[in-house]
Amino acid sequence: MSDATADSRRTLADSPWFWGLLFALMALAGIGLIAPKFDIRQRQVEGRFLGRQAAADERVRRSAGLEPVDLADAARDRDEVQPGRIVPLWTLALGSASAAAACGAMLWRERRRLPPV
Repeated sequence: MSDATADSRRTLADSPWFWGLLFALMALAGIGLIAPKFDIRQRQVEGRFLGRQAAADERVRRSAGLEPVDLADAARDRDEVQPGRIVPLWTLALGSASAAAACGAMLWRERRRLPPV
């Protein structure tokens, strides 16, 4: 069997670009499904991060011999300090959409080269 005959018998599922496209599209669907819960969870994670960051800053102040600040009195609303997310979900969606577009373009290019069956 020649290489040309073997290539013409390749199915769509034989292409790694097809699987890359499929996984990227499933990632986009998953991001769409988890978006509401992600925002709630990310708000909690980032709130703890900001609290630990403030505590670390206070430890540095105290070790430098400066007047200690009561963190409870200096606390502000998280939305004032950080109105948006530190890690927004759109960055993951953009990466997945870019991967889907690239895989789709390469799959189209690959399929265009193959002779009809």
